[in-house]
Amino acid sequence: MSKIDHSLFAADEHALEEAYGLCPECGGKLCIRHGKSGPFIGCSHYPECHYTKNLHEHETSEIKRLDGSACPLCASELAIKKGRFGLFIGCSNFPTCHYIGSLKSPQADTHISCPECKSGHLVSRTSKFGKTFYACNGFPKCRYAVNSEPVNYQCPECFWPIMLKKKISGKDGLICPVKSCQHKFVPE
Repeated sequence: MSKIDHSLFAADEHALEEAYGLCPECGGKLCIRHGKSGPFIGCSHYPECHYTKNLHEHETSEIKRLDGSACPLCASELAIKKGRFGLFIGCSNFPTCHYIGSLKSPQADTHISCPECKSGHLVSRTSKFGKTFYACNGFPKCRYAVNSEPVNYQCPECFWPIMLKKKISGKDGLICPVKSCQHKFVPE
């Protein structure tokens, strides 16, 4: 039976000693700490020393420059960037220029009246997971929404003013969005 070298198991302590450096305030070792906002780097001498810094100092990273684009504020080239809240369009001249734009496309109006409130129109929207759904543009007064593309066609069973495009037995068909009806129709 061979002997186990226990010094190998303690090597990680020495390896991480220089990974985060020393505290500039008290000279103690810096380590990863966990708080209500997530992990951060803090002094190991806490609570005597309150030194902290972000775990990721540069939270925003540039993914791709948009050739031929111009910032509306300073005319520099725009870039797709990734920040802590996801992708966005920002000026490549940051921090001098603070222009930020959205990657979201404008809402497309289907020109179909909302069957619930009858005053709004159904518009396409994108969920935070990237899925398309259709909702009334009268939100928050009207919360009507469907997951499939609406069609301005009255249901022959329950007379609901719209139906939804769906694949039925491999063919393009229509289905009633009313849960108690769910009438299916395959136009010929």
